[in-house]
Amino acid sequence: MSEMLYILQTVLLPIFIMIILGFVLHKKFTLDLNTLAKLNIYVFVPGFIFVKFYKTKFELSLLFYIVVFFIIYMLVLYILGRVITKLRKGDKGEATTLTNSILFFNSGNYGVPVNDLVFKGDPLAMSVQVIVLSLQNIFTFSYGIFAIQSVQIGKLKALVGYFKMPVLYALLLAIILNYNHVPIPKFIWTPANYVADAMIAIALLLLGAQIANIKFSLKLSASYIYILIRLVIGPLIGLVIIKFMGIEGIIAQTLFIASAMPTSVNSSVIAQEYDNNPELAAELVFLSTLFSAITVVVVIYLSKILF
Repeated sequence: MSEMLYILQTVLLPIFIMIILGFVLHKKFTLDLNTLAKLNIYVFVPGFIFVKFYKTKFELSLLFYIVVFFIIYMLVLYILGRVITKLRKGDKGEATTLTNSILFFNSGNYGVPVNDLVFKGDPLAMSVQVIVLSLQNIFTFSYGIFAIQSVQIGKLKALVGYFKMPVLYALLLAIILNYNHVPIPKFIWTPANYVADAMIAIALLLLGAQIANIKFSLKLSASYIYILIRLVIGPLIGLVIIKFMGIEGIIAQTLFIASAMPTSVNSSVIAQEYDNNPELAAELVFLSTLFSAITVVVVIYLSKILF
């Protein structure tokens, strides 16, 4: 019980304080949500990706296992999401937002502090978490944007549009500089860190502002099915893949816990930027984060028993 309360206090409470702040600010000042979304996509996320990839030292064997796990995990979730949306026969734009809610999970402002708490700063566990975080951000700002735009403007234009995104180039530049051990001048590195550190705060404020526009209903809707998949089915799928690949120890525990994270804030960011059911996206992020206060604690407990 004390561990659960500690997780709630140190991880969830700060997150919800920022969300509430965004909610209050939007109610009082009516924030420009599109501007906030653009700042995140074109400034803060690329800065975050660049700093994280430049700082992280990757072992090729570790990177290989995590990439394989991630690809299989995403494929299974994608197929599951597509099957459910086909059965529902709903609007394509809404279906994309719902599917994105199970594909994109919060590895950053939620997953990183959880990892740090559970593994007490273990460098191996944090390395695994950073790789998962980086893969998630790459996937969110590549496929996530492509999926939304392909519905709105067609697949070819969406593909061309992706190559205009700064996230791709921030990633490539960071990998090249990291691999070649190229030092970054302090006058560049300092503002880069300022930008990276601001990403989480801006994303959470935007989420709070988006939630201010939602008319919540206690009625059961399709969104709850996707929340169930994200929080309960997701970690079960992760567990099966981990066992199938024969991954053990801290790496297995880290991947299992990472697979239980709630829907990523960035899924609502791109929904806002491309005007694709942003209220629904924000509702999915908020509710999955709320319910994760229970499910993530259970997964953490099971990780200590299963591995």
